[in-house]
Amino acid sequence: MTARKASNRDQTGGRNPLAALERNAELVTGRTGLLGLSLPELPDLPGAGQPLVITEHAGVAAALEQRGDCRVQFGYELSETERGSLDTLVIFVPKARETLVMQLALARDLLSAQGRLVLVGEKREGIAGAARQLQAVAPEARKVDSARHCQVWTARLPAAETPFCAQQWVQWYDVDCAGARISVAGVPGIFSDGRLDEGTARLLETLADTPVRGPVLDFACGAGVIGAWLQVRYPELGPVDGVDVQAQAVFCARQTYERNGAKGDILASDGLPDQLGSYLTVITNPPFHTGVRIDTSMTESFLRQVGRHLAPGGELRLVANRFLPYQELIEAHIGPCRVLAEDKRFTVYQAVRQKPASGRGRR
Repeated sequence: MTARKASNRDQTGGRNPLAALERNAELVTGRTGLLGLSLPELPDLPGAGQPLVITEHAGVAAALEQRGDCRVQFGYELSETERGSLDTLVIFVPKARETLVMQLALARDLLSAQGRLVLVGEKREGIAGAARQLQAVAPEARKVDSARHCQVWTARLPAAETPFCAQQWVQWYDVDCAGARISVAGVPGIFSDGRLDEGTARLLETLADTPVRGPVLDFACGAGVIGAWLQVRYPELGPVDGVDVQAQAVFCARQTYERNGAKGDILASDGLPDQLGSYLTVITNPPFHTGVRIDTSMTESFLRQVGRHLAPGGELRLVANRFLPYQELIEAHIGPCRVLAEDKRFTVYQAVRQKPASGRGRR
């Protein structure tokens, strides 16, 4: 699977923190970890050797593994050998502030007794707020540089009181919508506010009014809400597979499925993996941000690919903010498209695949 190509704006935004870190390369020494890279590009850090890269992004993980000049960890589920193994850990500021809370706890478990944390991020992505979070954990944290619209902070963190365990961060939330009630797993940054977003609610309402046929794929499945809801609402439907680019989403979706007795494969992938089979329904509430920037390239790539995985007569059901220009793309790549529901913020589209699909049968 080829990683999503970033837009020029995405490339620029992702490169600024790397450049700011390179400007302070002397901070990075010994056994080094990099947490939260948004691009499959390693900063030039002469003292870092072959770093451990911990990423939540499946495309970044795959591209870095192909490089072969670093060790790659997809997600936060650590092995015992990694605990206390790092002399320096660099955290690139995440989009969600609550995610940083979890990352700082992870950092305390990864760093050696004298290990150094380096925090770097852009001003427009919230480095000031992130620095305050760091100071709450390490009051002596200090800013060492401000350049390329970024800040660089460093700190010594207190040792972890208990080993980091991703499972301990899971919270459960009940979701009751359109005739079905499910329990949803959340961790910081993934369904962590416990509320069903309005777009998904509109989508579920149309699924209650206009049911779909299986087999079903949920693209950008997040915490697994749609797939679990469908199987509780329609027990006869059968398994619903899910795909998401984000490690913590995959982690949550698998637990949501288990808690609700739902079936289906939950896969980590940047886009639609080639090994997927053919489906009678593909459902999606796709993301349209990279960091804080509007970025529809992931959805555009999905729409170009999804026809290969829709059986003849198969349906695409997609919800999106009204201002996003998806209807023409849907009609160009899938077939005639109609609006199933619309309000002031969201539109739910339905399109049917008109031409025979080339995808293989479902596994």
